[in-house]
Amino acid sequence: MMQTVDEFARLVREELGIPLADEDIAADLDRIPEWDSLYLLKLVTALERSTGRPLPVGRVLEARSLEEIYRLAVER
Repeated sequence: MMQTVDEFARLVREELGIPLADEDIAADLDRIPEWDSLYLLKLVTALERSTGRPLPVGRVLEARSLEEIYRLAVER
């Protein structure tokens, strides 16, 4: 199960194939090259599989950074 931001970054890199730099975690999603809604759906699926629980999709759609998505995935 994913617990740290480093594990989250590794999951993003492996599942989405995005060459993610450490500073990209806190960057606005618009600044991540090639980011689109398909990547978001793939990420939600990978996170739900990794954590074993559903993510609040409405809140994920409002997230402006991968860091915000990470927090949604690990909170509770």
